[in-house]
Amino acid sequence: MRLVFMGSPDLAAVILKMLYENGCEIVGVVTGTDKSRGRKSTLIPTEVGKLAQELGLPLLKTPRVRRPEDLAWIREKNADAVIVAAFGQLLPAELLKMTKFGCINVHASLLPAYRGAAPIQWSVLDGKTQTGVTIMQMDEGLDTGDILSQTVVPVDEEDTSGTLFEKMAEAGGKLLLETLPAIANGTVKPIKQPAESTTPYAGRITKEMGRIDWSRPAHRIGPWIRGMNPWPCAYTYLDGKILKIWKASVREDAAERKNSGAEPGTILSAGKEGIEVQTGSGTILLTEVQLEGKKRMNAADFLRGYRIRSDRLGMHG
Repeated sequence: MRLVFMGSPDLAAVILKMLYENGCEIVGVVTGTDKSRGRKSTLIPTEVGKLAQELGLPLLKTPRVRRPEDLAWIREKNADAVIVAAFGQLLPAELLKMTKFGCINVHASLLPAYRGAAPIQWSVLDGKTQTGVTIMQMDEGLDTGDILSQTVVPVDEEDTSGTLFEKMAEAGGKLLLETLPAIANGTVKPIKQPAESTTPYAGRITKEMGRIDWSRPAHRIGPWIRGMNPWPCAYTYLDGKILKIWKASVREDAAERKNSGAEPGTILSAGKEGIEVQTGSGTILLTEVQLEGKKRMNAADFLRGYRIRSDRLGMHG
């Protein structure tokens, strides 16, 4: 089967590499344009773009795949199917119908749950204990096409969005390789999705979403911190400076502490174990932090070199 691959971030690059290493015929790769980074505005290619160049695959970088010249480039590849993984652009109807087997999407959730751009992050943010990957026949809706195959991926208590990305990429590539032969020989059995999703829309994560609302209960703040790792990273304010929270744990006795009388965000203790903070219900222990302008470190080391002046987190200025 001749394949055109479309994707941009590292998750998609892992899947592309697995296809290549397993002998799939990749006749073209489509990815986003290079992004300007740093003070010198250096142009940095996407992870898929870098990998395609390393493998010597025909590569198209485009800001918007609806352009006539881009569609012509894809058509000229005479592919049997288009594989899409974390591409980040809506595909035009013309492209959906361009190849024999259409556009096959690797979606990082168990559809119809978590339709949208950030299903992996939201499964962690919501405190889910499992998620999964869906291989889907794309249609003109947003993640609404027929389900071709699915696999479950557990979400461990210590999983961050970063570690779950790695697990999902591996699972997605493996499932795709298992499903492609069934698509090619016509034995795959598509399953229609229900019209409504079983979860809220998994919208894009923004930097502003990283700010911790200490009035929320501890059992909701814990997953939020893990879900924001590695980007944009959960944060609060300490002595008027941004304090990033890389790791934290909900205290086992949090329920007993929920009526301590302290205001949410109050620092209850700071020592070898970390920084214990009152939330709207229960307490949470910050164990790895990074103060504005400083390096990331465990909370005990941070406290040895920094004297906390305020008794409450979250106060800006």
